[in-house]
Order: sequence, then structure tokens, then C-alpha cells
Amino acid sequence: MNTTAQEITQENKQVISQEELLNHWQGHRNLTRRVIEAFPEKEFFEFSIAGMRTFAELTAELLAIGAPGIKGIVKQEVQPYQEDSTKATTKAEYLEKWDKATSEINEYWSQLKVEDFSKTFNLFGEYEFPVIQNVLYFIDNEVHHRGQGYVYLRALGIAPPFFWER
Repeated sequence: MNTTAQEITQENKQVISQEELLNHWQGHRNLTRRVIEAFPEKEFFEFSIAGMRTFAELTAELLAIGAPGIKGIVKQEVQPYQEDSTKATTKAEYLEKWDKATSEINEYWSQLKVEDFSKTFNLFGEYEFPVIQNVLYFIDNEVHHRGQGYVYLRALGIAPPFFWER
């Protein structure tokens, strides 16, 4: 079967660039940061529904996944998942950790090569998938937990930020 120049060109097109994917992820992180900010201090640490974790606990999980995960991928270091190291005692400390993690994600992302996305990596020694699937997991997990935060805010009578304003 002969391949035409047009077919070769079509095969090489991307749907989204590496930079666009980072911007998409950071847009979600920006929105999650605004959800953290919307919580009153006490409720951030204490409010839950039906035994679900507090938004502070969910935030600690997100902090333990994003920056450490991308760092592990770039450095090819399989480190165990460590949520305890991301916990804080005030909402301001969580926001500070969030901003630091955002900078770390940008730093390590800049070291990631396009060809790395198809390589397999054993994230936290537990999830052996292609890097692109790990990155999509970081985003999907954050969206999932932010949704819980939206439910909490609504239950508290607080209007959450619009989900499309990323």
C-alpha cells in the first residue's frame, strides 16, 4: 500500500500540544485553588458529607500526586505515595504548598520530552502506565475531588467558582 504525502501529514498532526496540555492542567489547578480559597477556615478542615474526607484531606492528596508524580516521571525515580508530607494546619499553608507545587509542575514539565509521553512509568510504584495516562490521571483525579469540594461549598451555602473559568 502506497502512502501519500497527505496521509503522512495527517498522521503527524496533533490534537493538543504539550504546552496546551500543561495549560489545561494548570487551568484546572487554578480553579481548584479558587475552590480552596472559597472555604471558610474551619469548614475546610472539618466539614464533610456522608463520611467523605474533608476538603483539606482531599487537597493533601492532590498535593501528594501532581508535583511529586511529574517529578518522578521526569527523574525516572519511583517514589512511594506520601500524603502525610503534604498536610498543613492552616488553609494559608495549603495555598502556599499549592503555589509551590504549581511552580514545581512547571519546572519538571519543561524537562519532559514529547517522546516520554508514550513511555511506561510505574507511578508511586503502584500504577504502571504510559506517562500520558499518568498525566491524565493527575487531571482527572483533581477534577473528581474538586467536584466533591463543589458539593461541600453548596451544602455550606457558598457559591463555588464557575467550573468553566479556568
